[in-house]
Amino acid sequence: MKKVAQFAGLGLTFLLAACGTGSQPKPGEVERYDGIGEAETIKLTGTEPFWGMTISGGMLTYTTPENIGGSTAAVIRFSGNGGLGFSGTLDGQALQVAVTPGDCSDGMSDRIYPFTATVTLGETMLTGCGYTGNHPFRGEENP
Repeated sequence: MKKVAQFAGLGLTFLLAACGTGSQPKPGEVERYDGIGEAETIKLTGTEPFWGMTISGGMLTYTTPENIGGSTAAVIRFSGNGGLGFSGTLDGQALQVAVTPGDCSDGMSDRIYPFTATVTLGETMLTGCGYTGNHPFRGEENP
């Protein structure tokens, strides 16, 4: 299981790295992703298991059905070529969050979200969808 977590963490690193064909730009030549402003609140959601995250002002709140009030952690934001990353420690476990643009379905509603989310919390990997006020989901508010 530990190797899976290490591989997942490595995957998050490469997820935000430059991708494509042909020659790769030199370090410092790639424009950083700026599709989500630093002042925007990012909401992430996942199913199987159900979880939610809100990232705002350098703070992340993680909720589950068992912890409706949530756990909060300070996170550091960084921009990659293909999206945003956040890192920190939550309840004593290493936390890595990758938010990338692309249509995403939660599999339970008819909503289409503008971002995908990949979260590694300790040895657990979660996947889900995300949105912001400037980049809302499409579909019913309360399906």
